[in-house]
Amino acid sequence: MIATDLKVGLTKTLQKTITSEDTAINYGNGSLKHMLATPTLAALMIEAAISAVDSRLADGYLTVGKSLSIVHDNPTIEGMTVTIEAVISNIEGNKLYFEITAYDELGKIGTGKHERYIVNYGTLMNKVHDRCSIIQNKLS
Repeated sequence: MIATDLKVGLTKTLQKTITSEDTAINYGNGSLKHMLATPTLAALMIEAAISAVDSRLADGYLTVGKSLSIVHDNPTIEGMTVTIEAVISNIEGNKLYFEITAYDELGKIGTGKHERYIVNYGTLMNKVHDRCSIIQNKLS
């Protein structure tokens, strides 16, 4: 069995205090040097989803992302704490669907939908090797 206790409604919450490394200036927007970058928000949403399920999977299994759609509604500045809540909204075989909400001290800052697949690590690495073997000689 891949996982024993994954179910719709399973929730994971994580928090992060925003530092200068998380701001928009690091993603090419120098005029927003103290504001949370949307790519950072996306990464935190993905991290919450991964931490909700990967530790519950059988040895040799993990999840990989398929899609992510987010809306970044409100600004958050450096020093504030972001709270991310990822909830499994649907399960179809090895496909997991998440509804994700992000908050700071002032309220909701964004929402997201995320799809992940449960895969066997060895099988995944074999596919990676097979797909990339054609260029291996060029990279060596």
